[in-house]
Amino acid sequence: MVNKYENTSVSLKVSRVEAEIITIGDEILIGQIVDTNSAFIASLLNMTGIVVKQITSVSDEKNHIKNALDEAQKRANVIFITGGLGPTKDDITKKTLCEYFNTALRFDEAVFSDLIRIFTAYGKEVTPTNRLQAEVPELCTVIRNHNGTAPGMWFDVNGKIFISMPGVPFEMKAMLTNQVIPKIKELFNLPIIVHKTVLTQGIGESYLSDLISGWEDSLAKEDIKLAYLPSPGMVRLRISLMGTNAEKLNVLVNKKIEELKLIISEFIYGYEIFGEENPSLEEIVGNLLRNNNKTLSIAESCTGGYISHLITKIQGCSDYYIGSVIAYSYDIKEKELGISKDVLALHGAVSQPVVEEMARAVRNKFNTDYSIATSGIAGPGGGTIDKQVGTVWIAIATPKNVYSEKFLFGKNREHNIRKTAHTALNMLRKEFE
Repeated sequence: MVNKYENTSVSLKVSRVEAEIITIGDEILIGQIVDTNSAFIASLLNMTGIVVKQITSVSDEKNHIKNALDEAQKRANVIFITGGLGPTKDDITKKTLCEYFNTALRFDEAVFSDLIRIFTAYGKEVTPTNRLQAEVPELCTVIRNHNGTAPGMWFDVNGKIFISMPGVPFEMKAMLTNQVIPKIKELFNLPIIVHKTVLTQGIGESYLSDLISGWEDSLAKEDIKLAYLPSPGMVRLRISLMGTNAEKLNVLVNKKIEELKLIISEFIYGYEIFGEENPSLEEIVGNLLRNNNKTLSIAESCTGGYISHLITKIQGCSDYYIGSVIAYSYDIKEKELGISKDVLALHGAVSQPVVEEMARAVRNKFNTDYSIATSGIAGPGGGTIDKQVGTVWIAIATPKNVYSEKFLFGKNREHNIRKTAHTALNMLRKEFE
């Protein structure tokens, strides 16, 4: 371990900056909280043109922290640290950094004025414990915290930059966005990174890979990277390119996406641009319904209300969503949707006649333009020789007709429910193509 550093006032005009993110806190390692800070930092750094080499979580133990810092500076120019800056005894990051950089604490009047301002706003006085927040390492440049009591700390040492920020997400995000990133942009000549993601539904990752193999091979000639990001019922394809001319990068990425559309247009339901709010399938469907002045109702059996949940997550869904019937049992299918006992007895609930009748019935019941119906065996039990676990029927009723399709999704109950919901929404989306 390095025991002594000198402040070197780093100003490196380099073309590639590599970063590492270190999150500190036992609460992360025991699963008590989810580390959302790393995802936010990594996303913002990527948009800034900084390559993240590694993300590490460590415990509130000084030797563990010091070892992580030793390893990080072997890989990265800039090391981002979050957590452990509170006023209590279990928050040891500041003292550990003092030991690591062989420096002492000093009292910072500007930080203390921030503390007074914050506590006064809440009608409280600064306690002796909180006053300790105004003590910072002599070697660091203070990063003022305008949203909390723990200041950030910027160290320029031996050609490396170490940036320590609070673990409270909204404090860290404001500090990183408004102060840290602008300063980094002043220090480094950063490249431009373009990420665009193609959203697909209805084809598995391996099948998709086989289908676009030739197109994927063509990406290497342009130094374009492709990443597969699968989830139940969906695969996102992230296309990335780094360079110095944003316009040229976007033209090239868009050209490759147009080539991809010629191959898999039937599976593409949308696109996302890195750093912007990602469009969900339910949001895309909702916008189509709203823009076309159409309404929707839903009859759910195996999905148990999950499709309705997705729809109602979207603000303003009352413009197009009328209501649902969760017809889980035979009895409710008969009483609420009017499915005859004879049809249920003859074909079973998981069948084409029943699911189509469900879609037709709920559309008529709520007098909507469109309806969705689902019926299946989500699992893990309930399967038979004729209808195995994962068998699902989905029906769509439109102003003109009713149609349905059978799917075999697998053995995992949660995945089956999610796959059914996403597939049903995508079937409805295709009605507006």
